[in-house]
Amino acid sequence: MCNPEEAALLRLEEVFSATLARVNSYVLQPLLPAAPEPSDPWGRECLRLLQQLHKSSQQLWEVTEESLHSLQERLRHPDSTSLESLLLLRGADRVLQAHIEYIESYTSCMVVQAFQKAAKRRRTGLGKIPISSPLTGCPVPLQHHPTQELVVNAVTLFGNLQSFMKQALDQAAATQALWHTLRGRPRDVLCTPAHRLLQDSQDVPVTVAPLRAERVLLFDDALVLLQGHNVHTFDLKLVWVDPGQDGCTFHLLTPEEEFSFCAKDSQGQAVWQWKVTQAVRQVLRGKKDFPVLGAGLEPSQPPACRCAEYTFRAEGRLCQATYEGEWCRARPHGKGTLKWPDGRNHVGNFCQGLEHGFGIRLLPQASEDRFDCYKCHWREGSMCGYGICEYSTDEVYKGYFQEGLRHGFGVLESGPQAPQPFRYTGHWERGQRSGYGIEEDGDRGERYIGMWQAGQRHGPGVVVTQAGVCYQGTFQADKTVGPGILLSEDDSLYEGTFTRDLTLMGKGKVTFPNGFTLEGSFGSGAGRGLHTQGVLDTAALPPDPSSTCKRQLGVGAFPVESRWQGVYRPFQDFVCAGCPRDLQEALLGFDVQSSRELRRSQDYLCCERTHPEDSVGSMEDILEELLQHREPKALQLYLRKALSNSLHPLGKLLRTLMLTFQATYAGVGANKHLQELAQEEVKQHARELWAAYRGLLRVALQRKGQALEEDEDTETRGLQVHGLVLPLMLPSFYSELFTLYLLLHEREDSFYSQGIASLSLFPDTQLLEFLDVQKHLWPLKDLTLTSNQRYSLVRDKCFLSATECLQKIMTTVDPREKLEVLERTYGEIEGTVSRVLGREYKLPMDDLLPLLIYVVSRARIQHLGAEIHLIRDMMDPNHTGGLYDFLLTALESCHEHIQKEDMRLHRLPGHWHSRKLW
Repeated sequence: MCNPEEAALLRLEEVFSATLARVNSYVLQPLLPAAPEPSDPWGRECLRLLQQLHKSSQQLWEVTEESLHSLQERLRHPDSTSLESLLLLRGADRVLQAHIEYIESYTSCMVVQAFQKAAKRRRTGLGKIPISSPLTGCPVPLQHHPTQELVVNAVTLFGNLQSFMKQALDQAAATQALWHTLRGRPRDVLCTPAHRLLQDSQDVPVTVAPLRAERVLLFDDALVLLQGHNVHTFDLKLVWVDPGQDGCTFHLLTPEEEFSFCAKDSQGQAVWQWKVTQAVRQVLRGKKDFPVLGAGLEPSQPPACRCAEYTFRAEGRLCQATYEGEWCRARPHGKGTLKWPDGRNHVGNFCQGLEHGFGIRLLPQASEDRFDCYKCHWREGSMCGYGICEYSTDEVYKGYFQEGLRHGFGVLESGPQAPQPFRYTGHWERGQRSGYGIEEDGDRGERYIGMWQAGQRHGPGVVVTQAGVCYQGTFQADKTVGPGILLSEDDSLYEGTFTRDLTLMGKGKVTFPNGFTLEGSFGSGAGRGLHTQGVLDTAALPPDPSSTCKRQLGVGAFPVESRWQGVYRPFQDFVCAGCPRDLQEALLGFDVQSSRELRRSQDYLCCERTHPEDSVGSMEDILEELLQHREPKALQLYLRKALSNSLHPLGKLLRTLMLTFQATYAGVGANKHLQELAQEEVKQHARELWAAYRGLLRVALQRKGQALEEDEDTETRGLQVHGLVLPLMLPSFYSELFTLYLLLHEREDSFYSQGIASLSLFPDTQLLEFLDVQKHLWPLKDLTLTSNQRYSLVRDKCFLSATECLQKIMTTVDPREKLEVLERTYGEIEGTVSRVLGREYKLPMDDLLPLLIYVVSRARIQHLGAEIHLIRDMMDPNHTGGLYDFLLTALESCHEHIQKEDMRLHRLPGHWHSRKLW
């Protein structure tokens, strides 16, 4: 049996479908010209709108036909076809969308009077195009049916569609009427099919300050202020509504201006504020509300943070710049891109309209495809914190900034192909080199270590040249002033005055390696070389070679505590601030793939940096792990792991200290007269690293509401520094440091090597006899001899375990481990002697030294003198006077005796009494 409601709905659908077909046939089709497109812009725009309307009406007709077909099937076969098969129920959203697109196309044509203009061009009459919903007035069918929810939903949607349609037609009519009230430029600018008028100040009066507008128009996408022929348009995506203090005023914020809207009464203020607020919210959503505004619950406020693009027009640093990114209350805030017409651009973080946080700025240079690239941290619009800057000249700066200038520690290096290559590692102040710093001049082949001021060498300084010449003196405005000393590679010493290129000039004294002295006046002339007038003294004895080792430069001139404060201070500031994550990169530096090719491309702006949490976890995880490793063994493992990881704060600090050490003492700086300067610097770095660990521990405990125990006393701190930190960090500096020890003790190790070569010619028993080792201590029963072998021919077999043990001293860089190797060697010697004697035996010094010389000669350790002096300088002071000190003294004695002239083979007598040497 036919349902009357469904039959009524079927008739409505049939009428609506037939009407759409007639509109297409008799109205839209004739308006679409078969001839070429109109030549005028408005004609082309009207044609586009009509074509869009034709397309949307076709889609609506197709949906209606499909709906009509489903209704017919339902009426013909009510028993076999369920209500869910009706398109109006199962596809209500699809039907709704087709109606909305048709309404929007129709109202766009209506706003710009496209029908009238097209009809006038075609000279045809045009009736009213019907626009209605087929469900208008249709009763809700089938109460309490299982499909009731679908039916209710469909009726609700199409009921809302009717309200939406009415509002759309009202807005289109109001907008169409608006154009008749405007003349000249305002109409030409504003008359577009996209605009829909929401509110006019002629209907609800409002005044705007400080810009006094004659008329205010609120469209669905823009706010317009009219002043004569001037049209001020504000994109609603970049308008923020700020409620006022009284009931008649509210404020609008835009990227470059702020306005106060004042109505005659609170009702007018409420209308304008509500409509502007909801228009902003809708434009940010990208679609109109459905159901229409005012229906249902109170609509939400637009978000304070949003994304948009804007080009600044007001004079200032941002004039003509386009910003695209995140905004908050009319200011760039968050991540964004800022581009200027001249090619400058900035990508990074912003805060309240200023560059703040990490950002990359490209500054184009005159030459093609050349940029200065600043990859830095910013604060309130200026570079502040750590950054890497690559310049179009191929120079690279890595270091700290303050207020846009280099300030603090930094490294400036020329390009590899620069005509005058250089590298400066040190401190800066207000963009100039100032404080302690090292400059390597590749063109002159020299390195300057010392103080700077206003970009020039100023104060005490040391110059080291590739030729091995060293100078120490005072500089002023980049020139040497006053007396200084000059050390040549052959250990000649000059004390006096110089020229800038370290040529002897004026009064001075030269001390030659053989002890002769020359004192007088020195000078040089064109083509004459160096000339002097003075007194030559040949009566002096040759100086003790060990005295030349005491000629150490820079010690006392640059207090070790103040040399690298620019490296320590950012870490200290980070810890004092409580280790905040947002300051971690700015204060400790960031890790990034280094490639100069990247800055030639815009892809460089992506700058994928490696964040600490990528490999070692967040700062919170680091501090938590630190608390879990406070026991001695666990702490040692934790520090080893932290120092070996360049992304850990302690690891970052160590990497920077390594960089300064290499800049000072590697290459040209590898000079024996800088050894003491280097070794005290390594010790200071160990103290600072321990202080850095203690600082992190303090922060970790504070976050748990706990306090660090009382400050360590000097003895406890020294124990931790030498026993824990120094062994862990020493490998990072060992290569450069040990090279300086090699150079400083090259002469004595040369004699030592000759002595080793001479002693290696002896067979074991003959060497034991030569060293006057008592025969009852010889381990001959350990040897397996054939009947043809004689004791005098046995070689490299006696005390073999002690020899192999001592050789391990070269396999470690830790002074304590080297001393432990020496202790085990002593134990192996005593163990061998005890086994020979068949009882435990403690060797007296007279017996130990010859045996130790034997073991040392068989171990053949290269550069033993450098090893001994490094151990002595870097060993824990707490070991002074103990067993380690005694054994090291014994090893020093062996080294001295082996290098003596009478130990060499061609000087040896027939029988040598070793006790004479003791």
